[in-house]
Amino acid sequence: MDKHQPGAIVKAAYKTGEYIGETVESDGRRILVKVLAVLVHPTQGDLHHPYDPDAPLFHERKASAYTEKVWVSASAAEPYDGAIPPYRETLETALGAEMEKLDRLKRWAERCLEQLAEIRKDYRL
Repeated sequence: MDKHQPGAIVKAAYKTGEYIGETVESDGRRILVKVLAVLVHPTQGDLHHPYDPDAPLFHERKASAYTEKVWVSASAAEPYDGAIPPYRETLETALGAEMEKLDRLKRWAERCLEQLAEIRKDYRL
């Protein structure tokens, strides 16, 4: 089924998240999608200053709600033909994956700081 057709199931990127949803309508260049599942949780913080905890405006981004309707660019949607898992389950999985990614980044930064402290000693600084 064409992604522009009402009732089509699509995978769509919206803001910094990714969702499975149902096409409600289309104006040709955009598709109105009813959210059914979360694949990727939206990114937190300032997108113009990634990974900067001191950015002047640190955004909190929540995932779109179950059955929330969002307009997405037609180019940001593609047909989806897999099973649609329960929204709450996908929200929990996507949130957990985002938190795990950030925890891994935090642990990487801590190891870098440890290594740099050792290198500083080698430099006798």
